[in-house]
Amino acid sequence: MLLLLVWTAIAVGLRLMLLASKPPWTDEFSTLVFSLGNSFLGVPLNQAIALDTLLQPLQHNPDRGVVQVIQNLVTESNHPPLYFVVAHLWMNFWSPHSTDLVSVWTARSLPALLGAASVPAIYGLGWLTFRSRLIGHLSAAMMAVSPYGIFLAQEARHYTLAILWVIASFGCLVVAIRRLEYRKPIPVWLVVVWIAANFIGIATHYFFVLTLGAEAAVLCVLWLRHYTSRTEYPRSGFWWQILMVAVGTFLGGLVWVPVFFQNNYGSDLTDWIQNGTNGLLALLNPIFQALAAWLTMISLLPVEAPQLPIVIASGFVMLIFFLWALPQLYRGIKVKLTQPKTRLMTWVFVGITCSAIALFFFFTYVFGIDLTRGARYNFVYFPAVMILVGASLAVCWQTPHQQGKRVVALIWLMGLLSAITVVCNLGYQKYYRPDLMVEIIQNNTLHSPMLIATTHKTHVQIGEMMGIGREFKLAGVNTPRFLLASETNEAPATLQQTLNNFPRPLDLWLINFHAPVKVDSCIAEPQALPYVNGYNYQLYRCY
Repeated sequence: MLLLLVWTAIAVGLRLMLLASKPPWTDEFSTLVFSLGNSFLGVPLNQAIALDTLLQPLQHNPDRGVVQVIQNLVTESNHPPLYFVVAHLWMNFWSPHSTDLVSVWTARSLPALLGAASVPAIYGLGWLTFRSRLIGHLSAAMMAVSPYGIFLAQEARHYTLAILWVIASFGCLVVAIRRLEYRKPIPVWLVVVWIAANFIGIATHYFFVLTLGAEAAVLCVLWLRHYTSRTEYPRSGFWWQILMVAVGTFLGGLVWVPVFFQNNYGSDLTDWIQNGTNGLLALLNPIFQALAAWLTMISLLPVEAPQLPIVIASGFVMLIFFLWALPQLYRGIKVKLTQPKTRLMTWVFVGITCSAIALFFFFTYVFGIDLTRGARYNFVYFPAVMILVGASLAVCWQTPHQQGKRVVALIWLMGLLSAITVVCNLGYQKYYRPDLMVEIIQNNTLHSPMLIATTHKTHVQIGEMMGIGREFKLAGVNTPRFLLASETNEAPATLQQTLNNFPRPLDLWLINFHAPVKVDSCIAEPQALPYVNGYNYQLYRCY
């Protein structure tokens, strides 16, 4: 157990390292606002507002409780409430009477610690699956340094909590299949625990149903084997109990159907996930996006560094590494599939992984819902990958010569370097960089006060402006005014009317302004300014 403590300590250290150094992005602002029990609806639209007004939803409010968290989330967002309630309790515990802006470190520390908890959890799943402490330790060691796992853990989002429920559901599946293997019925307690894990998983993230779909695919194959080889499995009892789990999970999931359709996944909040490309790109983009997510579960060097030579060198080293490592991992899986004691469980986790990936591509190519665009959605089968990696590395470790142990050490060290890459924001960079945007604004603004304008469609745009506003607040600058113009045909008129009420001279920054621009007495700055992730902008000098 001392070794497991080491892996857990490494996981905690990496996930808490530089935790608040990266600015939050729009999805995190949603978590912060809703977890505080606040609402985006109080931010005024179509008028110039002060910085403090924009940031007001990020302030603690002792009068807001769990009821307000659920009400606002159901009304304004498209996520189930469990994580947001837990985050509300967590932030209130550390700041019970505060009325200041919420601490990003506090908000991110919860998913970071939940992410670290997945290390002993994956150890338990590895041992339960293969009855091997070695596989448990190797799975835990790789989970501790996985760049993908650290990427999820360092965001104020619900994915690390969902991963724990995925592991719990997989654990129930493993015990059930073990009972099937030994021709024993499933105990009632397992049925109850399995249904509860599945229900709570859906209450954490709706995409947990993809985990259930992958499990169902594996169980369907086992059921077919049961009827083609009746002597191998029990003839009755077992499958009725599996059916009870399925029915119980389905009935529990029905609780969220009204909420799901009230703010459904065809809403403006999820337009970005629709596959908007055509032709060859529509076919190829999902494949490369999925491949990138798979590889980063093990390794990710600084391919997003600002220096091009570092990017090229990192990409080259990663290519060489994977050309060497993937055959090693594949060979280990093949060995496990040939060993009588490990064949079934190895096949189960290969089946889960392949089934989940097939579901991703099914939704992408059949319904045009490109799940591969969000690497974070791979949480639904990420623990299965870690189990397979641990099982494969165990084969390398148990080879009679030292070469196998060097393979394991090198792959783990590559994971550690990759973890540091993510921690330092050189891989899995934030989608928005308000820190860079504010630096450009400060270096190029001549007149004060200034007006920063954007078009508003959902609370995502409010989050974009909150990122900028928070950076100004941290810098002690309170002069900017903000305009959130409703994204309609009236947006240009709203902008012009707002400008008419400002003294001149004035600097106008249009940021992610998705409407025709024609402003009187304002001249677009001809100077080319640097590109910033998440922000398309133009500076106007108004006289």
